[in-house]
Amino acid sequence: MSPNRVVAASALALLSAACASRPNPKLVQEPISTERTWVSERLRDHPLVGKIWDARAGRLVDEATLTSAVDGADLVMLGEMHDNLDHHLLQARLVRAIGAAGKRPALAFEMMEEDDQPAIDAAIARAPRDPDAIARAVDWNHSGWYDFATYRPIFAAGLEAGMPIVGANLPVPLAKAIAMKGSEALTPELRGALEKEEPLPPEVVTSLRAEMKAAHCDAPMPDPILDRLALAQRARDAQMARRLSAAGEAAGGAILVTGNGHARTDRGVPAALARERPGRRVVSVGLFEVSPGKLDPALYAAEFGTGPLPFDFVVFTPAAEREDPCLALRGHDFTKHKAP
Repeated sequence: MSPNRVVAASALALLSAACASRPNPKLVQEPISTERTWVSERLRDHPLVGKIWDARAGRLVDEATLTSAVDGADLVMLGEMHDNLDHHLLQARLVRAIGAAGKRPALAFEMMEEDDQPAIDAAIARAPRDPDAIARAVDWNHSGWYDFATYRPIFAAGLEAGMPIVGANLPVPLAKAIAMKGSEALTPELRGALEKEEPLPPEVVTSLRAEMKAAHCDAPMPDPILDRLALAQRARDAQMARRLSAAGEAAGGAILVTGNGHARTDRGVPAALARERPGRRVVSVGLFEVSPGKLDPALYAAEFGTGPLPFDFVVFTPAAEREDPCLALRGHDFTKHKAP
């Protein structure tokens, strides 16, 4: 199962909550290296585990280089596989490193929506250093995302540094409406943002359709359905770029915690930011699980189509144990889904 398919299929299922114990905070202090005490067990001995790849330079770099890059950025994307606890611990480590440098950027999450912001702000006003207060305020346990304990280290790192916490994603009803009805469900703001990248080149349309098809476990779907699903994905990118840009203006910088698919530089949130806020220093960090037999970092680019890896940096980790996310979708006939 490819990393992209796992992430997308999980998103399609609204990320059924998985039980996870609270991680040992000491893990966050350990360096990114093969000697790190990894939580995920699969492929721990893979030669790329703990390595950091500078995708633009095409070479391996040390953690100091990565930390310097995120410290110097205006806007930072921290990608992830949603169910890999090591990814969340590494995200927390990078957030803590940015805070230690004296910066207080906004810390935005794909896992919370713009409509959650009043509840987030109220929770922080009542309990400025309590991540669990935020989880209760946004009813995380019923959000469909993985157990809050897996994300808690990131929230804790941000709150300890006094970073504003931001809900970045589209409200779920709007995202669903776009996926079902297409462009007629777009808000004027989203429509204006998406029109800036249209018409999409044919190769991008083909790639988006392939991504949406893979997200639905290769179930047969006609192009109009795939195009509406792709539009919803693009709308999420535009929305998170808008929220990140506004939060960055207010706080002097911003960090986005999101899936690798949204963090990609060629057509994810960074691409939307480049259109809306040219000149901003944006750094995207992908967190990848290693694959058996793939010993060259460049080989992982195939997951994202042709060309080099669409990230500034990639950190490689062991793989989490998981069930096949396509089991629940296998055999489902998506051709029966029609816009109302």
